[in-house]
Amino acid sequence: MKYPECYHCGEPVLTGSQFTTHINNSDRLMCCPGCQAVSAAIIEAGLSNYYKYRTEPGSKQTALVPEELTAYSAFDLPEVQQDFVHSESDISRVSLSIDGITCAACAWLIEHKLKYVPGISSIQVNTTTERALVTWLPTQIKLSEILSQISLIGYQAAPYQVDEQEIQSKQNSRKFLLRLGLAGFATMQVMMFALALYAGYFTELEVEFRDYFRWVSMIFAAPVVFYSAQPFYFSAIRSMFSGRLNMDVSVSIAILGAYIASCIATVNATGEVYFESVSMFTFFLLLGRYFEQNARQKASVSSSNLHKLVPLTAHLISNDICEEVPAKGLKVGDIILVKPGEVVAADGTIIEGRSSFNEAMLTGEQTPVQKSDTSEVYAGTINVEQPIKLKITAIGQDQLVAEIIRLQESASNNKPKVALYVDTISNYFTWAILSIALLTYIVWKIYWPEDAFWVTLAVLVATCPCALALATPTAVTCATGIFTRIGIIARKPGVFEKLTKINHVVFDKTGTLTCGTLTIIDIELYGQLDKVQVLEVAAALEASSLHPIAKAFEPYKNAQLTVSRIQSFVGLGLSGQINNIDYRIGSAEFIAVQGDHSQAVYLAQGDELLARFKLVDEIRTDAKQTVQMLTEQGCKVSVASGDGSIHVDEVAGRIGITDVYKGLKPQDKLSLIQKLQKNASIAMFGDGINDAPVLAGANLSVAMGSGSAITKNSADLILLGDHLSRFNDAVTVARLTDKIIKQNLYWALGYNLFIIPLAVTGHVAPYIAALGMSASSLIVVGNSLRLLRVRL
Repeated sequence: MKYPECYHCGEPVLTGSQFTTHINNSDRLMCCPGCQAVSAAIIEAGLSNYYKYRTEPGSKQTALVPEELTAYSAFDLPEVQQDFVHSESDISRVSLSIDGITCAACAWLIEHKLKYVPGISSIQVNTTTERALVTWLPTQIKLSEILSQISLIGYQAAPYQVDEQEIQSKQNSRKFLLRLGLAGFATMQVMMFALALYAGYFTELEVEFRDYFRWVSMIFAAPVVFYSAQPFYFSAIRSMFSGRLNMDVSVSIAILGAYIASCIATVNATGEVYFESVSMFTFFLLLGRYFEQNARQKASVSSSNLHKLVPLTAHLISNDICEEVPAKGLKVGDIILVKPGEVVAADGTIIEGRSSFNEAMLTGEQTPVQKSDTSEVYAGTINVEQPIKLKITAIGQDQLVAEIIRLQESASNNKPKVALYVDTISNYFTWAILSIALLTYIVWKIYWPEDAFWVTLAVLVATCPCALALATPTAVTCATGIFTRIGIIARKPGVFEKLTKINHVVFDKTGTLTCGTLTIIDIELYGQLDKVQVLEVAAALEASSLHPIAKAFEPYKNAQLTVSRIQSFVGLGLSGQINNIDYRIGSAEFIAVQGDHSQAVYLAQGDELLARFKLVDEIRTDAKQTVQMLTEQGCKVSVASGDGSIHVDEVAGRIGITDVYKGLKPQDKLSLIQKLQKNASIAMFGDGINDAPVLAGANLSVAMGSGSAITKNSADLILLGDHLSRFNDAVTVARLTDKIIKQNLYWALGYNLFIIPLAVTGHVAPYIAALGMSASSLIVVGNSLRLLRVRL
């Protein structure tokens, strides 16, 4: 008798229908309570796509009983984590979507509660994108425990997945629209009665009819207060539990205080009621939040778009048969066929064919890049000309596109110093507003008691520091989106601030001003070995180096030659043993020979010179234009190169640089940078790998990055394409971002300083206060969104 298979692990089901889980609209059989519990946890976590796209059954969970599962345990399964967790050495990294973030205080609360949890290395929360970037040690803490910690402080978190995030965003928007629509409808009903009463139409009516209209208004205002205004209450409660007041505290006090006071007046049939004010300013607050939410989603959409460019299917070649399979099912080592016009499904190396690829989604450059055998191609890029076969080298979170998204998200989460100051000011500002409101109420209660309540209400609402909290994060998120669009990655905090202060740019030569694709144009022999032999020996020695010079020898590598006792001498060369014979390759100084002023590398066996390789490197097409634009922007430009040949002077002369330093070792470059820093703010261009110490010493470090090398790059700013002029674009964007942040802060502070005296003196009605506060926030967000219209 053949038993049905367990839907989770594939094992025979011997228990009949005792254990089932409802998956994809059907009840699925499970073999044991462990598999049932795990599958249920996966579905409850919203990860039903796991069962749609998996290529192998899950592992049998016999040792796992339901009581041991938490609500987040599914996120600890390796087969589930592969879609959103990136692991490197002993550290794991994940991007989390967090539901319930409304302001900068929410981000502060989450960061400060979690950063002291053992096992969590770092957490950065972005209020604009409502996401957090978490780095942790899996040996000390599980992902499910991190999610539980976030849940304990009142927020719901889950790994960021593009499709799920879009669905969640639409659901949240629908809920918000329902709250907004209800508030709008109720406001209209309440205002009909209120305006008529204010105008005196019902002055001849008896008190019973006046009270009747008050009771009707109270009923219509109730759903606004108890349903529509809920987001303000939850945010306020979370902030108070954290010991830090946010802007929603004053709003909540105003709404609840006004409604409760009005209810008491209605029941007692005395005093004034404020139902129309409560309904109207709740409506305006929600309307402002709704537009603000849409604007924030627009600002953060670029990273999602990168994910969407990776196709869902691929053409897998197995046993000479080509079949279409889900891209999620691909493994490292698989061979796929990419036809002309198709998008590459995973990172890999070309093993057959030659074509050009549009890498605009990575670099921002539309010009196709030629690729042939052994060339690396990346997921999301488009094959333009010929069909090629590709051997997959990376999938999922290990792909270049995933690394770019992680770096982009990290950049969005990095707060400029001004943002940290604003966060602190906002906290004190809220306390100040509550104090001013209390004093206002006391003074008005003594002299004009009939107006004390609504004046205090106006003070609480009008001065809410929403705009102040939004001034910086929205602008930084928009600027990061532009950087991604044009192929620039900001890896470190403070990049936008540093870019605006740069007034001296120092370029390395090889791989920066030049393309870094060195070619050997001449070989001079001095020993017993022929040209083929010296090239093979040189290629074997250079194989372990990441320097651009090493790439010139790659085509001549002989797999049969193995190097032992390899040793690198920074800025000089390499030494090693091949067949027990000592070889050295490097500069004339390293080999101890008399060099000339040309760009050359020398090979020696022991103390005997074997060969001299003359190299040439092509200057980047826009290098001259970049130098000219930097000069026009008021920046001084220099060259600092380790190459001591006359080629450095030739390159500098052709692109218009007169300040040249050559033949420098890394420590000499660092000393030069430190010397120049006494009188200027320095940006240093290097390759990001070999120049790491020098780059670290500069005020701002910039590198030309490509492919998998960006993960090893230590620079603050990485230009993904081949155009140096992107640095000028980065400076332009940074200066515009700085300008917009200052405009936002001036407006936010100016508005509050202007509105406080008016509100305190009773010149602002509560609903006008709500309208003004919402408009102030929208102006700040709208001003930041202007960045997205910048054309470079």
